[in-house]
Amino acid sequence: MKKPILLSVATCILCAGCGFQPMYGSYGSLAGQEQAGIQEQLSQIKVGNIPNREGQFLRNALIDRFYRNGRPVNPHYVLKVSEIKESTYDLDITVSSDATRAQLTLTLTANLIDSESEEMVLSRELKASASYNIMESEFATRVSEQNTRANVLNELARQIEQQIALYLSRAP
Repeated sequence: MKKPILLSVATCILCAGCGFQPMYGSYGSLAGQEQAGIQEQLSQIKVGNIPNREGQFLRNALIDRFYRNGRPVNPHYVLKVSEIKESTYDLDITVSSDATRAQLTLTLTANLIDSESEEMVLSRELKASASYNIMESEFATRVSEQNTRANVLNELARQIEQQIALYLSRAP
């Protein structure tokens, strides 16, 4: 009974000693003031327009992730995302040369720019993939493809948020 408690206490002490700190939320103090949490810093990023329908979907997903209390009046950063490139590959080919599964891959470049100096502080090329079934019904295939595209775009939004959060957690 004492071993699990002792093990959990030892784990907490080791995590505290190695510099572990929460990414989302306030932590530590800097000259008597609490350092701003990542979520607060994310809310100070202006998300620029992204071309095409997929870009609009991605921009809306990023806005939902970044702005919990409204859009920033004087943003510290501007996020610029390139046009989303899409590629589709047939995966499962039958004996009669029909595809039964396809893979959708979306790639983009995300640039974070400091508003004051207009200097690019972060640039990442991101990629996400998912596959879907190709069925006899064209409608069912189309719905499956659209659902897969939405999932991949949400994954790209998650990756962008994660990359920016990591940068902001290390930024001076």
